[in-house]
Parts: sequence; C-alpha cells; structure tokens
Amino acid sequence: MADPLDGRARLDLPGRLLLAPCAPAARFVLRGGADVAARAGAAFGATPSLEACRASVEGERAALWLGPDEWLLLAPRAEEDAAEDALRGALAGAPHALVRVSDRHAALTASGPCAEALLAAGCPLDLDPAAFPEGMCTRTLLGKVEIVLWRHRPLGFRVEMRRSFAAHAWDLLAEAAREHAVP
Repeated sequence: MADPLDGRARLDLPGRLLLAPCAPAARFVLRGGADVAARAGAAFGATPSLEACRASVEGERAALWLGPDEWLLLAPRAEEDAAEDALRGALAGAPHALVRVSDRHAALTASGPCAEALLAAGCPLDLDPAAFPEGMCTRTLLGKVEIVLWRHRPLGFRVEMRRSFAAHAWDLLAEAAREHAVP
C-alpha cells in the first residue's frame, strides 16, 4: 500500500528543524499481561515496558507503551513477516491479542532544536525534556488528529498516526513551520 506521505518533501531548516516522513515500518498492536510482554520481548527483541508511557528499544525494534496491557511494536518493514511469526510462536497458548497494523499507520519525524516548538503548534502536551524526556511515549492529539508521540532522541520525535490523517498532520506541521518560522 502506498504511503500517504510519499512525495512530501522534507522540510529542512539547517541546524534548527528537520520534518521528514519515516521509512515504512512493520507495526503490531499487542495486548496482554506481564507474561505476554516478557514472552513477546524474547521473541521480538525489544521487551515491552511495564512502566507507563515508556518505550524500549533494541537495535531497529521498539516497543511503545500505550496502556497497562497494550503496546505498539515497531520493526523494519522487511522484517514484518519474520517478526509476526516469531511473536505468534512465542505467544501460542497465552491469552493475548496481536494485530498487524502496518498499513493502518504512517509516521513522520520532527527533529532538531525547534522540534518541540513545532509540535507545540498542535499538541497540548508540555514537551520540555523535564516533562517529556527521551524514551517517553504517549497517545495525544496533534490538532484534531490522534497520534502516538515518542521522543526517541533528545531532540527528536516520532509521530505515529492513522494513515488517513497523515497528510493533514504533515500539512499542519509544515504550515506551522512556515507561519511561525519556528523560533
């Protein structure tokens, strides 16, 4: 399925901000208890955190906490089938839900010293590193778009959203960058 952000030019303000579509990714929503998280982590390579609003990362794989028993698992798109097979094998017999959502979502990244200010144009959260440190992730809004926001680097955020809203979210951020010349 074509990515809704294909063809969007990266917005690059050197030394200040980079807004760019993310590479296609394998995405799974996992539901289950602590045992399921541990079993999934051993198979997937990134153990889902039991700590609220935290992501765990191993190499190119990540597990983002979405709720007490829910995680968004991310991996390179080329590893999607292998990751799903490993997860299903490890979770056989355990009460859980595992749903592939790769084609339902799209993602962009905002990075640089002005990324917080850019996201603040549409996100109600306090994104200061003291309030939203590296490794933190949560569901929130960007404008009226429901997103999963993850600070994956000190000056970098990944924004996951439903693909049907991706172009709108991109346009909102690109306009905010142009209008406000992001300080």
